[in-house]
Amino acid sequence: MAPPTRRGGRPGGRRPRATPVRDEARNAAYDLLRAVDERDAYANLLMPTLLRERGLSGRDAALATELAYGTLRGLGTYDEIVAACSDRPPEDIDPPLLDAIRLGVHQLLKTRVPPHAAVSATVDLVRLRVGTGASRFANAILRKVATRDFDAWVAIVAPDAEQDPVGHLAVAYSHPRWITSALRDAVGGGTGETAALLAADNERPVVTLVAWPGRSTVGELLDAGAVAGRYSPYAAYLPEGDPGAIEAVAQGRAAVQDEASQLVALALTRVPIDGPDDLWLDMCAGPGGKAGLLDALAVQNDRRLLAADQRFHRARLVWRATRRAGVITADGTAPAWREGVFDRVLVDAPCTGLGALRRRPEARWRRSADSVRELGGLQRRLLGSALDAVRPGGVVAYVTCSPHLAETQAVVGDVVKRHGGVEVLDAPAFLREVDDLGEGPYAQFWPHRHHTDAMFLALLRRHSTG
Repeated sequence: MAPPTRRGGRPGGRRPRATPVRDEARNAAYDLLRAVDERDAYANLLMPTLLRERGLSGRDAALATELAYGTLRGLGTYDEIVAACSDRPPEDIDPPLLDAIRLGVHQLLKTRVPPHAAVSATVDLVRLRVGTGASRFANAILRKVATRDFDAWVAIVAPDAEQDPVGHLAVAYSHPRWITSALRDAVGGGTGETAALLAADNERPVVTLVAWPGRSTVGELLDAGAVAGRYSPYAAYLPEGDPGAIEAVAQGRAAVQDEASQLVALALTRVPIDGPDDLWLDMCAGPGGKAGLLDALAVQNDRRLLAADQRFHRARLVWRATRRAGVITADGTAPAWREGVFDRVLVDAPCTGLGALRRRPEARWRRSADSVRELGGLQRRLLGSALDAVRPGGVVAYVTCSPHLAETQAVVGDVVKRHGGVEVLDAPAFLREVDDLGEGPYAQFWPHRHHTDAMFLALLRRHSTG
């Protein structure tokens, strides 16, 4: 006799396990996380490619981007929460499984995805991409995570705010401890403002465009749906959409560029100098954002720009971004030019990039305190070389996309002391349209104050050969 069968079921009444549906948005987010982990991929470069290859647009593209970027920003906090819900630490969980669980935790604690949907979709993802056994493990962890909201979990897993304020901020805002400490020092030591800065690092930045003068106008960008920038006369914000779909951007007459990056380049051109003002140098020009703006300004004012980068592929990007500039592959620490020939020099020095954590969500997990020490010698050599390259009376702009004091004030102070014959100018005085840049002589942009990258600027005038 055949075993009893319930209507719509299998013998014994057990319902067949549904085949998990492939969710393309979540799969794209998952694949980005795996590429970051396995290949050190850059999220901001890979994400557009993934979206295009998968044919994702509109809400699906927005979901994939939010899940991937949000998970990368928050994974420090999420790993602490996973550790509290698991019988093994995160480092002992298979990385492909851990990335999927992180995606689920982000959906549960930081999005409007209903909890049951977040758990179900993540379990399906694990079953498809990792395996059935792993999906049961993920299900158990996510159901525990779903019992509390984000703030309640932080209260459990973060160190006590009174006894260990840096440790508490590091977990609560998902930054490595060393970065949290460095940013607190850079912003002045206040816990409240440090928290505001860390929170700003976790927000999605607005896309900022630059209209290269003489090649496009802000009005053209506004007609394409952008909104006028707050500070730079060449800036516009794109509230939504693909910047590559804007005609001026597609044709290479405008570009995506943070507003602080525009302003530090502009500040260099605003400093009055005696004598000739004919030849400018962008010493570390790749990938070409600041060089593109300087080149456009040089053309308008009958100046000449030489743009150099040590790496050939970055020099090619500079060549594409400029129109009349001379572009060469050259090492700024062993220059291919004579000393004392330039009127203005920009040194956009290689740095840790701690000022751009909003746009590069994985960067905070790739750098270490050792990176600061390793870059410090290079930054000092480049600034010293720039002061040699500029003529007496000329001006050097030292710029980093990092507010770390060891990459900013310490570098400038050491080089000025060693080089001699150098005056440190009041940088905020050449950026009057921007408030709250600091007391000087340096200018420091901040995400939480200015909604820009945390760009640092020092302006130096050479008075003698040193």
